[in-house]
Amino acid sequence: MPPALPPVVEARACTGEEIAALTADAPMPIVLTCRATLTAGQSVTRRVLFEGAASSGAGIACNGAQIGRAGLASSVRAPTVLIQSVTTSSGWSRPTDVTLDGCVVHGNIRVRGMGAGADVDRLRASSRTPDHTAAAQAAAPTRIRLTDLTLIGTGSIPLYVGPGVTDLTFEGSRVSGRSVSTAVYLDAESAGNTIRHVSFRIRTGREQIAVDGSARNRIEANRFALGGRGGVFLYRNCGEDGVIRHQTPSDNVVTGNTFTGARWLWPNAVVVGSREGRRRYCAADTGWSFGSSADDGDHADRNVVEDNLIRFGW
Repeated sequence: MPPALPPVVEARACTGEEIAALTADAPMPIVLTCRATLTAGQSVTRRVLFEGAASSGAGIACNGAQIGRAGLASSVRAPTVLIQSVTTSSGWSRPTDVTLDGCVVHGNIRVRGMGAGADVDRLRASSRTPDHTAAAQAAAPTRIRLTDLTLIGTGSIPLYVGPGVTDLTFEGSRVSGRSVSTAVYLDAESAGNTIRHVSFRIRTGREQIAVDGSARNRIEANRFALGGRGGVFLYRNCGEDGVIRHQTPSDNVVTGNTFTGARWLWPNAVVVGSREGRRRYCAADTGWSFGSSADDGDHADRNVVEDNLIRFGW
C-alpha cells in the first residue's frame, strides 16, 4: 500500500523582509518557508533550500527572475535549489506542495529524501528490509511542481529526483546548457512523476532521461535534441553503493515525444531494459532474497512506448 498523503498545504505569502533576505547578495543558503513572488528584474544568488515539513506549501513565483549565477559550475553537494526531507527525533520530516514557476535557474535542482547528501548508510540499511519502497516514499518529498522553468545546466544533472520522490511534475519548461551525466534522473523507488511539454536542448554525457528503478512515470509530449546521444533509458542500477533496488522500472508511459538528432545505426531514443545487470558493482548488494539482491535484471515490464517521432541526423 502507498503511504498516506498529508493534506495539501499552502504556505503564507513572504513578507517584504523575507523577500529582501531571499534576494540579498549573501554567501549563505536561505531556507524558504513561505511563498515568494518576484519580478523579472530581481535575482536570487543565494542557494535556496526547502527543508522538511516547515517548507510545505512554500515556493517562488519568479515571473522571469533568475536563481543562481550564470556560468557557475554546479555540484551535487551544493545545488542551486534543494528540496529535501530532514530527520527529526520522531522520524522523517518531508516538504510537500513546493512550487517553482517562471524561473530562470542556473545550475541544478535536487529533490531528495532518504539518502540525502552523503548519508547513503541510512538508505542502504532501509534497502535491506522488504518494505523499503514504501519507507522511501513515505520519507521523500511529494507533490512538487516545477513549471515554466528555463533550467540551464552548468555541470551536474540539472534535475535530480531522488529515491522515493512521488508526484513531481516538471512541465512547460526548457533545459539547456551542459551536464556531465543526464538532463533528468529519476532515482530508485521514486514513482508517479510527470515530465511533460519540456524542450531539451542540452549537451549531456549520457542519455537525456534516466529512469532508474522508478515506476509509473509519464514522459510525454517533450522535444529532445539528442546530438547523437540517447533519449530515455529505463533500467535498474543493481547494487550501486550496496543499495538494493526493490522497485523495477515498470508501468511507465513514454508517448508523444519528438527526438531529433538521433544516430542512424543505433538511435537509442527510448531503450527499455538498458542494463540487465551489466555493471561491475551489481554484486555489492548480494545476500538478501528480494529486489536486485536476488536478481540483477532490469525487469522493465508493462511500459507503454508509443507515438514517438524520431528524426535522424545532426
